[in-house]
Amino acid sequence: MTDLEYQDLAERALKAIELACDRINDETDADIDNQRSGGMVTLTFFNRSQIVINLQKPLHEIWMAAKAGGFHYKFNSAHWADTRDSSEFFENLSRHASDQAGQPLVFQLPA
Repeated sequence: MTDLEYQDLAERALKAIELACDRINDETDADIDNQRSGGMVTLTFFNRSQIVINLQKPLHEIWMAAKAGGFHYKFNSAHWADTRDSSEFFENLSRHASDQAGQPLVFQLPA
C-alpha cells in the first residue's frame, strides 16, 4: 500500500467515526463528545471515559485505545483488521463504545 492509499483509507475511517458520532447523538441519548486533532479522534462519553483513535502513518496502521486496552489495525484489502486476531475495526469500536456508553452503539463505514 502506498502512503497516499493509506492516507485516503485512514481518512475515510476517521470521517466515518465523526459522522457516526453525529448520528448517534441525534438518535440516542449517548451524548458522545468527539474531538479531532489532525490524525486523532477522541471520543468522550458521559461518564468521562474515552476512546482515542489515531493514525500511525509510518506503520500504515490505525490505533485505538479504549478501557479494554490498546489495539492496532492494518488494512487487509477488505477492511481494517486487528493485527493480533484479525477482528474488524468498526465492529470492535462499536463493542468498546457500547461498553463505555452503557448502551448499544453502531459505528460503520458509510455504504
